[in-house]
Amino acid sequence: MDDKILHTLEYRKILNKLMQYTQTPMGRLTAELLKPSGDFEGVKLLLLATDEAVNVDRLKGIPSFGGVTDIRPALKRASIGGMLGTAELLSVGNTIGGARRVKRFLHAMNEDESIPTLFAQSDLLSEQKPVEDAIRQCIDENADVMDSASTELASIRRELRGGETRIREKLDSMIRSSSVSKMLQDQLVTIRGDRFVIPVKAEYRAHFGGIVHDQSGSGATLFIEPESIVAMNNKLRETRLREEREIEIILHRLTALVGDIAEEMAYDIDILGGLDFIFAKARLARDMKATQPRMNDRGYLRLRKGRHPLIPAEQVVPLDVELGNNYSSIIVTGPNTGGKTVTLKTIGLLSLMAMSGLFIPAEEGSQLCVFDAIYADIGDEQSIEQSLSTFSSHMTNIISILKRMTPKSLILLDEVGAGTDPAEGSALAIAILEHIHRTESRMVATTHYSELKAYAYERAGVINASMEFDVQSLSPTYRLLVGVPGRSNAFAIAERLGMPGTILEHARGEVNEEDLRVEHMIASLEENRLTAENERLRAEVIRREAEEFRKRQQLELEKLEGQRDKRLEKAEKDASDILAKARKEAEEIISDLRRLAMEEGASVKEHKLIEARRRLDEAEPAPRKKVLPRSTAKAPRKIQPGDEVKVANVNQKGLVVELSGTKEAVVQFGIMKMKVNLSDLEFLASAPDSPPPALRRATTVKRTRDENVRSELDLRGANLEEAIMETDRFIDEAFLGNLGQISIIHGKGTGVLRTGIQEYLRKHKHVKSYRLGNYNEGGAGVTVAELE
Repeated sequence: MDDKILHTLEYRKILNKLMQYTQTPMGRLTAELLKPSGDFEGVKLLLLATDEAVNVDRLKGIPSFGGVTDIRPALKRASIGGMLGTAELLSVGNTIGGARRVKRFLHAMNEDESIPTLFAQSDLLSEQKPVEDAIRQCIDENADVMDSASTELASIRRELRGGETRIREKLDSMIRSSSVSKMLQDQLVTIRGDRFVIPVKAEYRAHFGGIVHDQSGSGATLFIEPESIVAMNNKLRETRLREEREIEIILHRLTALVGDIAEEMAYDIDILGGLDFIFAKARLARDMKATQPRMNDRGYLRLRKGRHPLIPAEQVVPLDVELGNNYSSIIVTGPNTGGKTVTLKTIGLLSLMAMSGLFIPAEEGSQLCVFDAIYADIGDEQSIEQSLSTFSSHMTNIISILKRMTPKSLILLDEVGAGTDPAEGSALAIAILEHIHRTESRMVATTHYSELKAYAYERAGVINASMEFDVQSLSPTYRLLVGVPGRSNAFAIAERLGMPGTILEHARGEVNEEDLRVEHMIASLEENRLTAENERLRAEVIRREAEEFRKRQQLELEKLEGQRDKRLEKAEKDASDILAKARKEAEEIISDLRRLAMEEGASVKEHKLIEARRRLDEAEPAPRKKVLPRSTAKAPRKIQPGDEVKVANVNQKGLVVELSGTKEAVVQFGIMKMKVNLSDLEFLASAPDSPPPALRRATTVKRTRDENVRSELDLRGANLEEAIMETDRFIDEAFLGNLGQISIIHGKGTGVLRTGIQEYLRKHKHVKSYRLGNYNEGGAGVTVAELE
């Protein structure tokens, strides 16, 4: 993408806002170097990562990258055998710790909400905790080597402290002496060049032995090391040299550890910079109240309430525009300061942002295209240094655009053909626009020339548009009206400002009659548009009210039907109970009759008894079938694979996977599939024309199969819903297999999976008790259950 175009559309200002949200030097550099991409699949992946980061920010906030710095120079020095200083080693340790915290945060987040892109990147971060621990054991937060870095260093420093104490005690006793104190400027012990000295008055230099190390600015005080402590200071100096050598040994050892992991850490730095950059995009989206645009590569653009991101929210006027479907070019006309240039910049800048993987300040449902390039000629390009007029400068820029544009380019032209004779300028503008239109590039152009209104009206694939102007207030509204050419409004403005009527009438008489008809036509169109807009708004309100009323009525009807079903079921149950009691009594009477007939030889026929029992059975009412809620399905339609349907006998929605013969279909409900008669299916929605997006890959549940009947279930990586379903099947298998004890592996993690599984076990009828695993059983990552 041409840097000049990025400058014209103020793309750099968006990057400056983005850089403010980065937390690391690597993320800031990535944001600073960000460029729009013409790779359609690449842009979709960038937006997917931003969407995941936005969800993370919404649910748990942005992860902290505290302590992470760009340690690549230090890593390079360590890898070639150089020695790192304490500050550099501390930065390495802090960066390792910061990377571990980011990785842990994203892994925990992935257990609650799937973030495959961010999880995959964070999973590549290496684990270098041993090196971090080694650094922290030797270097404190102030970048000083600690005594615990080695036993030798601890011993040396004890010796140093003891030597310093003895020297101070010797000097303290000396300055308290009456013979010495009168020769001192101050009764204190100080240090010059790592050697302990005392301040002696200059006039006593001849009476005071020792070595002079310094003097005051006035020369009145000499800092002298007494002879009695020279040997002690020499020994202290030797001890300090031993300390320096030991510290150097420790730093070499730590540097060697860093050098061993330099390659992995350099890779980690790149990953951390990328993650920081992605989360910076999420924070920018939150700041701008931006949404994810749907991307395409077919030249289609549709903005819903698009806002220029650099105009304050309380001032910006949302933009609604569509391009690339019924028409590929828009010609915008209207007065100056009406917002035409802002409209061009908004379309161009939002397209650049989307092609960079950034969310755009627009409503949900907005669509943008991945263009191979965006070209713009906007603003006054006059150059005194190059001796180019405004017209010449514009023409030079446009000629460059005409040479480089392709059918997959977006062209933005501001005041095309301006700066020269109106007749020639309008003719040239029409020729330029026609050439671009024939190339099939997408184009938005602004102009003052009225001839271009007629061109857009007559040319297929080109449409007029204008910036709305309120004649009553004499001010623009900055709303883009697609389909309506702009009016000059010159006479209306002059009249409102008090121009005498005679002058206005004379002016109208000078205007070409055809131009007047065009102005009247445009005025009529605008009036009709305003009327239609008001009617549309009223119809929208009525539609929403009717929809809400229909929903309320549907809920009320379902509630009444539910109450009716419950009452009928209760009545049928009561009747069935009464009839059962009567049947029992009748059976007892029939038994008595048989017994009497056999004892007394009565002539009660068996077939009569059977007929009486049959009549009694027929008197029992059949259970009433429950009526399913009435459906609002469309007219019957032949079911096709991919259709969304409703299965009447289970009252569930599903997706037709395939047809099984002429009478059955395989329907998928979530993760379950079943065969269903076509007569039980109710058509809801047809299969989409384009292939549906690939289903997100479900987490795989690992199941051990060491024996026919398993005693162990591995649920690591599953979400809670999948884990409970798998656990239920596992317990049934174990119970039928007469297992007394089972083990469920859920891992430690955040504890969500462990808590959910144990709560389910607590309520299960086959589980007698459960506990966490012992040390040799997996500890807190395993739950052991006893079955009844």
